[in-house]
Parts: sequence; C-alpha cells; structure tokens
Amino acid sequence: MSDMIDAKNLQKVKKELMTCTYCGFCKSVCPTFKIVGWDASVARGRMVLAYGLLQKEVPADPSVLEYLYQCTTCKDCERRCPSNISVVDVVESARRDLVAAGHMLPRHRAIVEKVVNTGNPYGEMNSVPETLGRHPRKAKIGYFVGCTATYRDRELAKATMSILDKLDEDYTLLDEVCCGSILQRIGVPEEEVERLWGRNLEKIRSLGVKKVIFSCAGCYRMFKEEYPKRFDLGFEVQHVTEYLAEKELKLRPMKGVITYHDPCHLGRHCGVYEPPRTILSSIPEAELREMGRNRETAACCGGGGGVRSAYPELSKAIAGHRVDEASFADLLVTTCPFCVNNLRAGAEGRPAPEIVDLVQLVDRLL
Repeated sequence: MSDMIDAKNLQKVKKELMTCTYCGFCKSVCPTFKIVGWDASVARGRMVLAYGLLQKEVPADPSVLEYLYQCTTCKDCERRCPSNISVVDVVESARRDLVAAGHMLPRHRAIVEKVVNTGNPYGEMNSVPETLGRHPRKAKIGYFVGCTATYRDRELAKATMSILDKLDEDYTLLDEVCCGSILQRIGVPEEEVERLWGRNLEKIRSLGVKKVIFSCAGCYRMFKEEYPKRFDLGFEVQHVTEYLAEKELKLRPMKGVITYHDPCHLGRHCGVYEPPRTILSSIPEAELREMGRNRETAACCGGGGGVRSAYPELSKAIAGHRVDEASFADLLVTTCPFCVNNLRAGAEGRPAPEIVDLVQLVDRLL
C-alpha cells in the first residue's frame, strides 16, 4: 500500500492546501489530537499529508491512511482557522483520492459493500417500512428515519412516530435507503453516493410530501447541505427539533439539571443551535445548564467521519472527555443517534449523567 496516487480531487482544493500557514490554532480544539498527540493527527498535519499526496512526495502508506481517517470531520478546526480553510473538504477530497487508488480501510469496505447490497450499512435485508411496520402512503409530511434508528436504535424511531401520532400529524414513513452520509465521509466516489440520493428522492417525490423531517443529524445534513448541490429537492426539510420547536408542546414537569450536547452535523455544519434549547427550556421545573463548550464551540463526541467504525477505541476516548464536561448534570441530552451511542460508550466506567435523545425525552413527557 506504499505507492503514490493520482490526487485528482485534491487538485480541486489545492488553493486550500496552499493557504494553510501551519499556525497550529487547530491544535486547541481538535478532538483527535487531544488523544493521539501527534501533529499528523491535527488539521495542519493533515494539510501537510494531503499536499504530499498531491505532489507525489508522500506515499499512500498505512500511517497516512490512519491519520487522514482519524478525522471526525467535526469542523471545529475550521471555526478556529484564521485563514478560513475548508479543512473538511480537503480531508474528504484526500479520502476520495485514496479510495479511487484502491486504498480503503477494511471496516469501511465492509460498510460500503453492505450499503451497495442492501441499501443500509448494517446489511439488513428488510426495508425501513417493513422493519417498522408502517407502509408508505400519500401524506403532507415524510419521516426519514435513517438507518441507525431503523435497524439499531429503534426506540428513537418509535419515539418520533409516537410524537407525530400524539400531535395528529398527517405523515408517512418513506421507502428510504442510506442517505449516503457514511459513504461520502469515507471517500466513496461521488457518482455512487449520488445514486443513493436519486433513489431517495424518487421515493419521496412519489408520495407528494411537502416536508421531510429527520431524527438523525447526519441524514438531515445530507438533505440540507449536500443533496441540493446536485438536485432541486422540491420539498422542505427540517430536523425534528426545528419541527418540535414550532409546536406548543405541553410537557409534564421534570425536576433535575439538563445539559445539551450539540451534534456536529446539526450545529457547526447546519447552524441549528436554538431549537433544541427552546424545547428543553419549555420543560417545567427542569433547569437547562450549558457545558462550558456549547453551540459553535461544542466539543465533538468522536462518533463521526467514519472514526467510530474504523477506530472505536479512539472514538470512545474522545466521547469520554465530552461526558466528563457534563458531570454536573442529571441528564445529558443530544439529538443524534450516533452521538447518543458514542457518548454512552464514553460514559462506561466513569460517573456520568443519563444520556438520552431529545426526541425520546419529549415523548416521555408529552
């Protein structure tokens, strides 16, 4: 695996590579660097590696793959970068070039094969409607469940449907496949990812829905930020917290201190910060107390960018640091199934608050 590659995608972001001044501001916020400690594991180090791949001065050996795939794509380095470099674009461009040259991590290859063969990264054969027992129909609202809530964290899907039922909404499930997020994050060619986009849009449009809501932050980001780069959607997209924040929810009282973790996909990537807090602030008798790092400065949970699947121990260690920041709370709430799972993994063996998805909390109190 120690060969030079043809870096066509990195060529497109060469300006970003040439702009980096290697100042090191990114070191203060990079979740991977806090654990690994090597300069190659932080944004400026990855810029050097990417430039080396582009110039054919650095071979695509296992260490290069490791450092480029340990990035969670959380985008916090971009917030700190004085040169306004799109670091995530550079990292994902490098990954596409590596994949095109035949270099893919084994665990990622297994995920890709499952998505290609079954339409989801878990290799499950039943469709989303078959799994959840509700068949698609014409409706005003479509609920895009996402693979994880369908096949692994079904309580999140059930809670979302329960809320929609309680609010008497005219909604339907969708005959969806993977949104393409995990494939895009790990560098699968764009045409393969766009094939999934096309399948999803065809199914959604066939039902005539006016709005699609999402309980997965990663799926929401794809439809909000990525799909429109290639397609005119023809319908509104909302994260479930945006949808719920518009409702006059009558929630039962709950005593205790709640803190909220901003998912990177929902927060820094899509700019959705206040709707979850609006909902949590409406819970009678509960106190919403922020962690020191919140909103734009929120720490990453370590679960994104393909890191959890390829480097689970690193991902868990990053999550542990975030859980420690919430030690004062009775309840650590977030709104992303990947964040919930990874934060729970990080909480193992240490004092920690209960970790729950906001949707499940709302369903519990509604």
